[in-house]
Amino acid sequence: MTGVVNINKPIGRSSHFAVAVIRRITKIKKVGHTGTLDPMATGVLPICIGREATKLSQLIMDSQKEYKAVLKLGITTTTQDGEGEITSEKEVTSTKEEVENAINSFVGEITQIPPMYSAIKINGKKLYELARKGVEVEREPRKVTIHYINILNVDMKENEAEIVIGCSKGTYIRTLCNDIGEKLGCGGYMKSLVRTKCGGFDIEDSITLEEFEELFKEGKAETVLVSPEEIKERE
Repeated sequence: MTGVVNINKPIGRSSHFAVAVIRRITKIKKVGHTGTLDPMATGVLPICIGREATKLSQLIMDSQKEYKAVLKLGITTTTQDGEGEITSEKEVTSTKEEVENAINSFVGEITQIPPMYSAIKINGKKLYELARKGVEVEREPRKVTIHYINILNVDMKENEAEIVIGCSKGTYIRTLCNDIGEKLGCGGYMKSLVRTKCGGFDIEDSITLEEFEELFKEGKAETVLVSPEEIKERE
């Protein structure tokens, strides 16, 4: 068995958890995900099964992604999302139009400073491991591309904006939300996140880990696997 399955990652679970479950189900050791997705996030997580498929994980990882996020204005947190401790609270004085303009100003090539709560390694240590010890280190700014942002809704009563972001590899949506809030002068954090597209895979076609297990037991797992050949053609 070899191919890529489009898993909808469960909330509160890591990408590594999903890989471990697929390994347990299939008894195949060569299994890998195509880029970590925050535990608090859900959505598209293509998982490569078998030697030929795992060779293509980097190809999928390098592809354009799409996310749906909720930006909460007026509050900042240690992790730039709802999992962290609140570090500041400010009144939101911006108008709806100003919020929309600030959001749209991030379309194009931008520079981000990776968050401390990330899996990036510096001197062999993952940043989130240092962050948990209360250690903050200097991070090199990185250039990423925001291809588009579609604003679905701006609710000034709740100080929230629901947005869809198409972006390049390496983009931190948490940091984008933080930076939009900073630009507006009130701060902001990412309240929720769903990855809707990744490497030609769409959330509409994703399945849960439980659904994959059921198909495997029925001998139908191959029906939801995308072959390595098809992956290459997509790219």
